[in-house]
Amino acid sequence: MNEPVIRIDGPRFVDAQGRTMILRGMNLGAESKLPSRPEGATHLLHGFFDHRAVSFVGRPLPIDEADEHLSRLSRWGFNHLRLAVTWEAIEHEGPGIYDTAFLDYVEALVAKAAAQGMTVHVDPHQDVWSRFAGGSGAPGWTMEAVGMDLTRVHETGAAILHQLHGDPFPRMVWPTNATKLASATMFTLFFAGDIFAPQARIDGEGAQDFLQRHYCAAMGQVAARLCGFSNVLGYETMNEPSHGYVGHQDLRRHESPVNLGESPTPFQSMLLGAGIPQEVPIYEVRLTGVALTGRRVLNPAGVRLWREGADCPWRQHGVWGVAADGKPRLLRPDYFSRAHGREVSFSRDCYLPFARRYAHAIHAGHAAAAILLQMEVMMKPPRWGADDTDRIVYAPHWYDSLTLILKRFNRRVAYDSLRHRLVVGRGAIRRSFVEQLLALRHQAHEYLRGAPVILGETGIPFDLRNRRSRRRGDHHGQNLAIDRVMKGVEAALMSVCWWNYAAGNDSVHGDRWNGEDFSVFSRDPRNPSPPSHENGRALEALVRPYPRVVAGELLALSFDRRNGSFSCSFRHHAGLPGPTVLFVPRLQYPHGCAIAISDGSYNYLAERQILSWEHTLDKDVHTIRIRRT
Repeated sequence: MNEPVIRIDGPRFVDAQGRTMILRGMNLGAESKLPSRPEGATHLLHGFFDHRAVSFVGRPLPIDEADEHLSRLSRWGFNHLRLAVTWEAIEHEGPGIYDTAFLDYVEALVAKAAAQGMTVHVDPHQDVWSRFAGGSGAPGWTMEAVGMDLTRVHETGAAILHQLHGDPFPRMVWPTNATKLASATMFTLFFAGDIFAPQARIDGEGAQDFLQRHYCAAMGQVAARLCGFSNVLGYETMNEPSHGYVGHQDLRRHESPVNLGESPTPFQSMLLGAGIPQEVPIYEVRLTGVALTGRRVLNPAGVRLWREGADCPWRQHGVWGVAADGKPRLLRPDYFSRAHGREVSFSRDCYLPFARRYAHAIHAGHAAAAILLQMEVMMKPPRWGADDTDRIVYAPHWYDSLTLILKRFNRRVAYDSLRHRLVVGRGAIRRSFVEQLLALRHQAHEYLRGAPVILGETGIPFDLRNRRSRRRGDHHGQNLAIDRVMKGVEAALMSVCWWNYAAGNDSVHGDRWNGEDFSVFSRDPRNPSPPSHENGRALEALVRPYPRVVAGELLALSFDRRNGSFSCSFRHHAGLPGPTVLFVPRLQYPHGCAIAISDGSYNYLAERQILSWEHTLDKDVHTIRIRRT
């Protein structure tokens, strides 16, 4: 086995020489969530429920186009890929039946990334469990195995499905599926079936063990294929794992901080799945907060989610029942909050045992791989034990949430996800973003034994509703939004993976999933970017100078895209050889640049966009400054 390109040294990513590595990564990409065949399964109902006869070969991009796309990303300065691979893509046909053609494709794609000099980590991507629960990820047979009829999910309000809802699809409404019956039930069974649903069995096996065993084995197939690639950093445990119902204090109330659209309570969701119509509130998020805008009766025809011979597992376990008068009753509103005489912690009691099991399965096929841990957005990770593997990385997600949800960029107002409050003023926003990102690094230090951090996802929607973007068709607002995020990332000295690069993005379908449009690439003829940007979008803010490898400890990093002023400082480590290598993009310095260093010598290869800097030993701190000429 080849030695890995990226190694872990305490809180740092380092290369073979021990130099600090900064990963400027790209998520590849949104189209991994959807099958490539049958034709039409992406947007239309045709072929949607025939979930076994699909293929994900060519997702996230056709293999014969891979060199084109990867070389483009390399020219834009990205040196790392977060490669999205869904469980469904590997094991869609049935339990234990693996799609070897897709595994061949993944292996070929990682080889092409290696040829471009790009490192990779694998993202087992999911959103609210599965395409059949309104998101992406798990095979449809997992929901059928616990008794759900996939054709009734939308009608019973167990999830909102874009394929059945049609266009226009409400903006950012799909995350509310996490609180609805289909996703919440599947995640509760997956992570806490032994605790809350011990009677739920699949082929005689406990639901939790059955689901986790197949998930870990599927990702183990990928690890076994990629174990010989030195450019593979490792494997995430799961993209944005959901706690389902675990920890819910009162099933009669919403406990999600953001509700959008039709929002049944957990108890109402259970009744809807049982064929009992419910009048539910409808919410809309505005700048001032969440507003109740109306009510609607869901499932008026009284359709059951559960197939013949199956029933709601929460009714089976006494969470709710039907009284003698025929009316449903919630019997244990706090059922999911306590077990065995104590409060249940999702991170400690559910995610941590799963992560250990997953790490064991991955290391059975790829012993040198890192395990990238990730919780729900802004949820603290569990404490990683001294006996657990030390090859771990913290890979949390963070977004400019107000821009994300409202699809409107506001220079003067943002949201602080740490303190759950609005932030007003450009300076306050800048400080708040840095504090939020530094809090993630602090979590890695406190809970994960000082593991290195890579921001697994951040990004902005390109379908912003700002007037200038709509009127002039430019990317003015998107550039401002990206620049604000990247200034925070740079100030926090953080490695990052941007969401996302979708090879098939267009103005009609966006990223081709649930109405999202985040891709930094689009061949759409209405893309206002100049030809020199190679169909990239808002590259003025996204493509930035940065240090790729540093012969020591990075101390400060900043870039002002308005005048091209770049500054970087580091403290060298004794005995660590140079050089420090920086990416200096032609896009920011089209007419050349003036370079000033505190000491040593440099060699700038403009055609390769690379600056190599050899520092001296007579200084402790070394600084480089670059400006446009």
